Amino acid sequence: MAGDLGTWSTDGAAATVREFVDRVTDSNGADFVEPDSRIAVFDNDGTLWCERPMQPQLDFTIRRLREMAQADRELRSRQPWRAAFDGDTDWMTQALIKHYRGDDTDMAVLMDGLSRAFGDLTVEEYQRRVHEFFSGTDHPSLGRPYRACGYTPMVELMTYLRRHGFTNYIASGGDRDFMRPVAEALYGVPPERVIGSTLGLIYRDTGDRAELLYEPVMDYFDDGPEKPVRIWSRIGRRPILSVGNSNGDIPMLAFSELDSRPALRMLILHDDLDREFDYVTGAEDALDHAGQEGWTIVSMRRDWQTIFGE
Repeated sequence: MAGDLGTWSTDGAAATVREFVDRVTDSNGADFVEPDSRIAVFDNDGTLWCERPMQPQLDFTIRRLREMAQADRELRSRQPWRAAFDGDTDWMTQALIKHYRGDDTDMAVLMDGLSRAFGDLTVEEYQRRVHEFFSGTDHPSLGRPYRACGYTPMVELMTYLRRHGFTNYIASGGDRDFMRPVAEALYGVPPERVIGSTLGLIYRDTGDRAELLYEPVMDYFDDGPEKPVRIWSRIGRRPILSVGNSNGDIPMLAFSELDSRPALRMLILHDDLDREFDYVTGAEDALDHAGQEGWTIVSMRRDWQTIFGE
């Protein structure tokens, strides 16, 4: 029924989704997939919520780096603390863009700063800070709270898939424990189905309390070829549906296909300057792959009747 994807245009990508779901849920059809194998994976930044002019996690991290630089003058001459202290968000954004183009020089510096920013925090303290951030921080240019910057059509898609026996997972380059506190409220995805980058963890028993603390070192960065590794490690199944928006999502989308069964790979195209943003930077290779492999391109401008909810 068209109403199942009511914020999507009736044709285009929505029609592709309905046709695919109908095929894999028809128990009498050749493409039927058992419910326990109906796995859908979604990137987060730029796929489920807004990533421009900066990702929510990047804003969260910048605020912490600025606090550190204010307390320690020596940090102000070193990246990424210098950029945070000076308000140079462009350096941070360019580090991400360069990463998606294959240059990780600045990304390595940024990830080192991130690991140092939150090392030695307990998992509960980190979670508390994330909740605090989302309860009182607005997007810098959209004029709405970060918690209201999720894409309504994508939430609707995830609900539609659940109704048809799919299990949804988030597989993001973003920090796993930054997404976990809000993923269920925003997307209906419980914490145990969130896959993402993470710092190392260490167990400590003080005698009064057993704790898990973050170590000031990255455990793994869940992007590019690491995404299929982490998906398999967590789920033990290949997805049959995957959605991304950048070059870093190419391996995840490619991993969703097997010759023996149907698959749907979708790429979100940010092409709506009036309602969100218009850019392809960091997605050039993914768009080429989509054209070559027959992946479904979801145009925000054409396929979505609305972008954000109230």
